[in-house]
Amino acid sequence: MAELPDIAANYRRLREAIAAAAQRVGRDPAEVRLVGASKTVPVDRLRSAVAAGLTILGENYLQEAREKIAALDLPVSWHFIGHLQSNKANAAVKLFDLIHSVDRPSLARALHQAAARINKIQDVLLEVNLGQEASKSGVTSGDLESLLRSCAALGHLRVRGLMAMPPWFADPEEVRPYFQELRRWRDSLQALALPGADLTELSMGMSGDFEVAVEEGATLVRVGTALFGTRPR
Repeated sequence: MAELPDIAANYRRLREAIAAAAQRVGRDPAEVRLVGASKTVPVDRLRSAVAAGLTILGENYLQEAREKIAALDLPVSWHFIGHLQSNKANAAVKLFDLIHSVDRPSLARALHQAAARINKIQDVLLEVNLGQEASKSGVTSGDLESLLRSCAALGHLRVRGLMAMPPWFADPEEVRPYFQELRRWRDSLQALALPGADLTELSMGMSGDFEVAVEEGATLVRVGTALFGTRPR
């Protein structure tokens, strides 16, 4: 039997590493929030992380999230960080505080309509496919401003920023240019000052490269294995 991870110790190490990375570039560590990427992670590990201080859990699949939310009943914020189908918009709007992965106008419209039905303003991030990888979701950078304008015109959506999952590299330094690019796009779009778009968030960085992401402006880092340990089969 595999040894269970010490999640409280992992959480402390992550917070210390985030703080150190922020301080290296003159940022306030409080600007950076840790999202526990909890896909397939058992509920007992989630409880341990929340007890240690984690306040945000990020899920990839609606059914799994629904079951965990019901089982945990804990004071945490739930984020959706996976690819979302438009026909799941109603469920997503009811379950999640922030949806990280809006990548097309049709999904934006579906979320807007679902949020309108329950009189909610749904916070979203626009997902950008920086590496133009066919295996990953996300809008191309060339279509990003058009998508932002479409979303900003929808009264029940509020665009809070951008999200990206850059190509994987063994050396985190090789990911840095992608994080820098996402920050530049966020800054240029923020300068448009569109109503309905308050682009303060950058969701970028995972277990292997979150420190570089923080140095480049991440406000949300999505960490799974480094917090919860290796996912059970």
